[in-house]
Amino acid sequence: MQRTMTKAKLVEQVALAVAPQVDRTDCDQVIDALLRALTKSLAQGHRIELRGFGVFNVRHRKSRLGHNPRTGEAVAIPACDVPVFQPSAHFRSLVGGRDAWL
Repeated sequence: MQRTMTKAKLVEQVALAVAPQVDRTDCDQVIDALLRALTKSLAQGHRIELRGFGVFNVRHRKSRLGHNPRTGEAVAIPACDVPVFQPSAHFRSLVGGRDAWL
């Protein structure tokens, strides 16, 4: 069973971790500011590296020919930029339960 971490739950976790120095409202504002900064930087084409967590980057996808699965008709898919995330080896090892070098 997969559980979802919503922004509200994330704010709650951060507030509990730093309580009583920072309240929930302040945590919410900090997380909003962080997400805005990440989004703005990626939109400008910057690379964001968070040591021990991972790297956010923008990757360019070339235009290509796809197919409509319902009709089988060929469809032109235009080129676009997409955000990508590459987790660090440490993060992968924590999530996957394997050694960091794998």
